[in-house]
Amino acid sequence: QVQLVESGGGLVQAGGSLRLSCAASGRTFSSSLAGWFRQAPGKPREFVAAITWGGSSTAYADSVKGRFTISRDNAKNTVYLQMNSLKPEETAVYYCALGGRWGPVSRVEADYPYWGQGTQVTVSS
Repeated sequence: QVQLVESGGGLVQAGGSLRLSCAASGRTFSSSLAGWFRQAPGKPREFVAAITWGGSSTAYADSVKGRFTISRDNAKNTVYLQMNSLKPEETAVYYCALGGRWGPVSRVEADYPYWGQGTQVTVSS
């Protein structure tokens, strides 16, 4: 049974920063692809960032490149999303997801069978 628990969400002013964390348990986290997605009210869920099992490869949505950084600490079974220069339109529920073992980086939801419950990020203008 895989469990993913996100934390670090909250309310921040535009231009501010937040760091999301996702703690994993129940499976071999260190060999699994990990990603972050988000869903704004009334919109479909969208890809934000992903990182391969060893951290050697990452991918970002064009809208967050240069402002967000995904990283992982396999010793702590945790993946992070550092978000800088946040914008009001990035208000959303942010989800952590775990993909296949040894998998390449992926932007596709279907490649992530395991999901956390989400954490709310609200960016005020």
